[in-house]
Amino acid sequence: MSNLLKAKPIIDAKLPKLLDKSRSLAQRGLKPKLCVILVGDNPASMLYINNKRKKCEQIEAGFELIQLAESVNDKDFLETVKRVNNDPEVTGCFVQLPVPKHLQHIDITQLINPKKDVDGFHLNTINQLYLNDLTGLVPCTPRGIVTLLAENKITIQGKHVVIIGRSLIVGKPLSLILNGLNATVTLCHSHTEHLESHTKRADIIVCAIGIPEFLKEEHISPEGKQIIIDVGINKKDNKTVGDADFEHIKDKVAAITPVPGGVGPMTVFSLMENLLKTTETILKDKTDEQSDSAI
Repeated sequence: MSNLLKAKPIIDAKLPKLLDKSRSLAQRGLKPKLCVILVGDNPASMLYINNKRKKCEQIEAGFELIQLAESVNDKDFLETVKRVNNDPEVTGCFVQLPVPKHLQHIDITQLINPKKDVDGFHLNTINQLYLNDLTGLVPCTPRGIVTLLAENKITIQGKHVVIIGRSLIVGKPLSLILNGLNATVTLCHSHTEHLESHTKRADIIVCAIGIPEFLKEEHISPEGKQIIIDVGINKKDNKTVGDADFEHIKDKVAAITPVPGGVGPMTVFSLMENLLKTTETILKDKTDEQSDSAI
């Protein structure tokens, strides 16, 4: 079998440092606190939220879930987001997606205070990626993927990376980040013709298309040297599977992320890293304001 790129060893090694930083921020006057706004009671969303709650507990960060009725109107929804944006105790927040159809006309990613944008979807964050600035907030899944590669000592610079999927959450921001790290990036999508002609030439394939077991043996190189990053989390025959046909390609590649246990946990961990960054920024602004008022 190829090398499995698991999240757990990386998270176990990095978690103590995050805990120390969280405690330090609290001692300096601002405890990290994540607030999640959920509309309805989607079971999958609740599972994701509980994973984030548990990770907050591990780094001693506060956590709040605001659950709104499925039928909530625009006015009440927007007022809730505004209240969270202005809450001085909340240092990071996001709206759990998807939201019901009647709210989908709202550009939710731009509603969040950019200083609390732990998801990393606000235009302010994306603009920094265009400038090759990775020092601030970075969208969680792309950040988790880059960390996973780096911690496994997989070189990005100079490599050809093929990304399947051009979503605003994964594909597009990841392409900007990898380009900034000097990879050659090919961004493929549902209208890409002869997909296998691109994927077979890749050093690294990132599959983020949301189709169970989409990446097949015919898409990969016979040389067995490729790295497969599987972003997908899908249900098939009552099992959780990725976007890659794991059982049929695992022995034909150099390394592959398992599902579950790969990109998913790295995404949640990256959310915690972003939460500490937003807390640090808010605390600095607060300290600067106090200094200015004392002059």
